[in-house]
Amino acid sequence: MDAAPSEEQERIRRTLRDVLRERCGPGEVRAAVRTEAGYDEELWGLLAGRVGLAGLAVPARYGGAGCGPTELALACEETGRALLPSPLLGTAGLVAPLIAALGTEAQRAELLPGISSGELTCAFAVPGGALPAALGLTAPNDGEWSGGGRAGGVQARPGPDGQAPDGSGWRLYGEASQVLGGHSADLLLVAARTGGYVRGRTLLFVLRPAGARGVTRTRQTALDETRPQARVELRDAEAALLGDAGAEVPGELARLGRSVAAVLAAEAVGAADRALERTVGHARSRVQFGRPIGSFQAVKHRLADLYVAVQAARSAAYYAAWAAGGGAADDGPAGGLALAQALEALRKVAGEAVQLHGGIGVTWEHEVQLYFKRAASDELLFGPVHRLRARAADEAGLFAGRVAREAVAL
Repeated sequence: MDAAPSEEQERIRRTLRDVLRERCGPGEVRAAVRTEAGYDEELWGLLAGRVGLAGLAVPARYGGAGCGPTELALACEETGRALLPSPLLGTAGLVAPLIAALGTEAQRAELLPGISSGELTCAFAVPGGALPAALGLTAPNDGEWSGGGRAGGVQARPGPDGQAPDGSGWRLYGEASQVLGGHSADLLLVAARTGGYVRGRTLLFVLRPAGARGVTRTRQTALDETRPQARVELRDAEAALLGDAGAEVPGELARLGRSVAAVLAAEAVGAADRALERTVGHARSRVQFGRPIGSFQAVKHRLADLYVAVQAARSAAYYAAWAAGGGAADDGPAGGLALAQALEALRKVAGEAVQLHGGIGVTWEHEVQLYFKRAASDELLFGPVHRLRARAADEAGLFAGRVAREAVAL
């Protein structure tokens, strides 16, 4: 494995960092999250159109750049540094790959060019906090997380006129309560249960919520305002099936989970790196007892430990992105382990940043509290860390022999 980014990858990183340094400071982030959309629509148009951020991983024949998880991870590392509020994760990280993998040719031709240009923003709606389970990161992806019927979640059934040749004519019922960016997305990709209790299976449905009957979207109060969430209620809402009824949705979601985990890990590394950078700057300038606090050995050791944690998490995230892009024959649990390490590093760095900034670190006016909230929120949304590691251990079969031996002994 060659971990060094190529010249093209470095160019993506530099371009994005320059734009975000100019247009996405702490003040701009606070202003953007309080808008109706929850992000700066003008900045998103610039990033998606001129920079090509939304279409990084979309095939070139649909107007995208045709890049892989590595390029998307490098881009998300920069957006993580700035805590950029945007529909990037839902649009480019989740929905676009699923449309490309499972959609019919007509659906790909209709939807992917709009995603690539940034004209179409997307959100992935799964029940409750089931996103990590749906992606196979914290539990086996058997489809049970989608609920349906009395189990909650979302249920789908053909409408009174049956399913049309283009996949339309389905009706959705139920609720998804933690949809990232769901309040403002132009398109919802909804995971729903169909086929009844005995032969039930999970399928994906495309829904355009603007003006649609039976769709209610409510923006929720979130711990991390830079990741706005919405409750989506569906009452006899008309939707179109993505692909065909024979699609192996759980398996495709599990494959997608490996690249999404790498992208999220890189984003967390970017946030941790920026929080550490900010803390080091404070330690150099804050004077106590006639000396900068960074000159005290105890502070130096704490900062050195944080630096090691960030660099180790970065290496794990880069490897996971490289493996998910086909660099390894079997990437196995690399994505989940990288995400666990990155979330743990971000939590540690953000906590120490608040401590080393003193009283100012917990004030609303200071940017450090934004990183602390991101750390806490991300572990709730995509973890927790111990479940990510437990799932990775199960995938690798680390304890299979031990369990078998214990069963024999009993």
